[in-house]
Amino acid sequence: MPISPYLLLPRASYGRGLSAVTPPAPSGSGADAEAPVAEDAQLFAVPFAADLAPEVGLPLPAAALLAHYEAKGEAGEVVEVPVANGETVGRVLLYGIGDGSAGALRKAGAAVARRGKGRAAIRIVLPEGPVAAFVEGALLATYTFRIGEAKSPPVAVIEFVGDGVEAEVARGEVIAKAVTLARDLANMPSSVKTPAWLAERAAEQGVTAKVWDEEELRAGKFGGIVAVGQGSANPPRLIRLSYEPEGATGHVVLVGKGITYDTGGLSLKPTEGMKFMKTDMAGGAVVIAVLGALAALGVRVRVTGLIAAAENSFSGTAQRPSDVITQYGGRTVEVLNTDAEGRLVMADALAYADAELDPDVMVDIATLTGAIGIALGKDLGAVFASDDDLAAELTGAGESTGERLWRMPLIDDYAPALDSGVADLANIEVGSSYGAGSITAALFLREFTGKRPWAHLDIAGVGRSSVDEGILSKGATGYGVRLLLEWLSSR
Repeated sequence: MPISPYLLLPRASYGRGLSAVTPPAPSGSGADAEAPVAEDAQLFAVPFAADLAPEVGLPLPAAALLAHYEAKGEAGEVVEVPVANGETVGRVLLYGIGDGSAGALRKAGAAVARRGKGRAAIRIVLPEGPVAAFVEGALLATYTFRIGEAKSPPVAVIEFVGDGVEAEVARGEVIAKAVTLARDLANMPSSVKTPAWLAERAAEQGVTAKVWDEEELRAGKFGGIVAVGQGSANPPRLIRLSYEPEGATGHVVLVGKGITYDTGGLSLKPTEGMKFMKTDMAGGAVVIAVLGALAALGVRVRVTGLIAAAENSFSGTAQRPSDVITQYGGRTVEVLNTDAEGRLVMADALAYADAELDPDVMVDIATLTGAIGIALGKDLGAVFASDDDLAAELTGAGESTGERLWRMPLIDDYAPALDSGVADLANIEVGSSYGAGSITAALFLREFTGKRPWAHLDIAGVGRSSVDEGILSKGATGYGVRLLLEWLSSR
């Protein structure tokens, strides 16, 4: 099997994610060319099934080495073999791909890239199967974010090697870059990440952008966004991103929660609860990243992204528990807890989408409730949906991409939890007759969707990782980017 490298992906040092370049094809890099191990490549990785012993300098056939090491070929299994490299000792990684599914290849790619940490470069012979998933895994496993003195990246260069899979590699790269952008935005400290800063980053994504500032929000009667943001020195923004391909097959609106920092407002969080609140705009980051990747993936559907951005702070101008606010469209809401602010800003965006954008379907994504993490843990996101087909589509996309969703019920019997004696709705339940905080939050959002097909993704449990393993690094996960891109690509 001749080896023909064609794509080189250098990784940025910190905080800005992947910076990919495609150099001119090497001379003689066609199907009959061979590429010996580069002098500066400390690692060469090949799948168990590819017997490339002569090409990569293995001392024995791969099958004999795998038998010696009792390798099973499971996804993520890596056997490191020393080889002669001139007068030095090199390393070849033999890696397993399990059943060859997208999930297995994603895991394998991550495992190989992690074994390359600390090396200047790693050259990976691609396996058979859904190569894009392998590329995603390898690139996301090298993610780092650091502000200040730049450190060396985990792997300076990853070179993918194979024939006839350029499109799949490119797709994997686009998706990994989108996830990286979402992680970068969510990981950025809120001392930098004001609503205005987030709007500036959104406007850089190559799609049409419109931003409402605080005066325009007041004039437009976006009462939820204004109320949440009025306690902060950093005023709120509503961001609209528009992707309109020629011959669009439909119109989808994505709404993302963009709370750039959440103190809880006057319903103040404890210190431990505030430490990670810079990632409370993870849903908005996902929407920004998705809109920026649509053109590169050739998505045919029209997509509008709305990011309701505000900083939930406390001061003499902050909204108070018991205040009544008027959301976009005229519905009044009694604010019983200022720490249930995400639903207030998102209600404005959903109501605006229903009234002004005429979408075929609406999907919102938010780190909305701590309760969902208790219900589903750290590996499953929640989907609430008013439409069975939409729920099935999103759940299927989650299975395909490894960003799994569990459908949660919209229990109409719990709707009285939102009754208010002085307004149309309350933003949380009074008392504890019903309890189900994630369900009642979803029911609140449903009130602003105009009975259109709608789904709500609660990613509070999966939007942040406390571990550094697989495709995840400690901090923001970018959860939702891959599943939404898969879903939109299939429409």
